[in-house]
Amino acid sequence: MRIFQPAEKSFWLQKVCEWNYEKLASLIPDLAGVDETAVAQVNGKPSLHLRLLERSPYTLVLELTHDFVRGVEPAVKIRVCLDAKTAEALSDHWRPYVLDAVRDRYSAKSVLDYKWSLNYFLTRWLDHCLQNDYRFGTARYSREEYATL
Repeated sequence: MRIFQPAEKSFWLQKVCEWNYEKLASLIPDLAGVDETAVAQVNGKPSLHLRLLERSPYTLVLELTHDFVRGVEPAVKIRVCLDAKTAEALSDHWRPYVLDAVRDRYSAKSVLDYKWSLNYFLTRWLDHCLQNDYRFGTARYSREEYATL
């Protein structure tokens, strides 16, 4: 996948995080009231799993992942700011959290570049999920049931 590299990356990163929020709100209609776990299924496609990792009054941390035969991917952790209406990818199954990833080459540019790659991936993946008609509805599981899926 070719990555778009804008000249004003910090401006576009903010825009991507706003677009990611809008896409998540389409994918998860009750975003603010999301349950601990949910599953979205489309016939003939891998199920999409949602897990609520943290909740505070204005912020959620979610994990979204597909359940493939070979494992769960991309296991994206997403911080959702309900008041600012932004959704920022924090990590995925390939890439660790920002500070862990840039520890040896820490600079504002390396942090921005890393955040850009994570969030650009998230926006493309959310587009894919929405284009394939994934939506979270009523399938809910306890933590124990979710662990066995």
